[in-house]
Amino acid sequence: MNAQAQASLETESALVQPAPGTEPPPDRDPGRIWLRRGLVMGAAAIILSAAVLVVMRRGSHASASPAQALSSYSAAPVLRLKGTTEAVQSRAILAPVLEGQQVPTLTIIQLALAGTRVKQGDLLVEFDRQAQMRDFVDKQAEYRKLVDQVAEEQAKENAARAKDETELKQAEDTLRKAELEVQKAELVSKIDAEKNQESLEEAQATFQQLKETFDLKRKAAQAGIRILEIQRDRTQQTMQHAQGNSELMQIHSPISGVVVLNTIWKQGTMGEVQEGDQIYPGMPFMQVVNPAIMQVRVLANQEDFPRLRVGQTAKVRLDAYPQLVFPAKVEQLAPIAEQGSFSDKVRLFSVIVSIQGNDPQLMPDLSAAVDVDVPPDNAGSGARQGAGGAS
Repeated sequence: MNAQAQASLETESALVQPAPGTEPPPDRDPGRIWLRRGLVMGAAAIILSAAVLVVMRRGSHASASPAQALSSYSAAPVLRLKGTTEAVQSRAILAPVLEGQQVPTLTIIQLALAGTRVKQGDLLVEFDRQAQMRDFVDKQAEYRKLVDQVAEEQAKENAARAKDETELKQAEDTLRKAELEVQKAELVSKIDAEKNQESLEEAQATFQQLKETFDLKRKAAQAGIRILEIQRDRTQQTMQHAQGNSELMQIHSPISGVVVLNTIWKQGTMGEVQEGDQIYPGMPFMQVVNPAIMQVRVLANQEDFPRLRVGQTAKVRLDAYPQLVFPAKVEQLAPIAEQGSFSDKVRLFSVIVSIQGNDPQLMPDLSAAVDVDVPPDNAGSGARQGAGGAS
């Protein structure tokens, strides 16, 4: 077999070699033929290896587990927090507390509906004020009566004072006359001199008695008038309190905004107040909020809080209206944590996120999701700028 193979090779080389004295054609050059074969084989090897790599990569992607896909998604630089929307500018409306009266409940006779847009000074609620108006009318009549009594007593005192002053003046004149008569003792008989002395003593006693009585009458009259004046002033204060309480029965809006009714305990159930309901004085039953500027208050746990910074951009989505998406920004970070609801070891930090934009459906007390854009290099860094803004 080896001899036959060697013979075939010699025959083939003899056929390939050119005749003596002639040059082989270019396409018949053995070196070029082997070079061409080598290039073709190298290209085929490169194409084959590329195909193997593509098949292996597809296979690796197809065999990736759901856990790996979830871990790659969780590595995205977005932190989701849950919270509640609230208005930056709002005013709480409380049931009035009456002055000088102990009223157990107040009855609502007119009420602005929830969601009503009001301006500053518009009527929000009106309570039944018949008792206050009746009290005001009664105290007003009593006050006028006391005013007349004080004037009458003052007039009587003026007349009595004038009469007492006249009697006192007459007693003084009688005393002066008796003193002159006593000085005539040497010119009259002894009996007349004794009579003049007795008249002098009687005039002195009468004058002294009238003078003392005059002062006592003035003090007694002034005391009686003062008592009436005190009653008059007290009745006037009660009348003014009744008038002020009557005015408190109408509550006007302190700011321009939207009416929001609070959920309170009434008649054994929880619900919003309505016309005809009775509420306790001092109870907050309504709010007036300005929906032009809204924010979201969220709670971040101690693991996510170091990744937050003031000024980070975010997006707010409302659970009730998923189609609404608002741009937002982290506004405040609480410097002190509060205890969590489920564990004493987990602490929560209050975070305020300001909403940029407005919509009629954006109202307070709506649950919202906040997606905060957190750069990867901030994770675990613990650097927080502006954490001094407390919630």
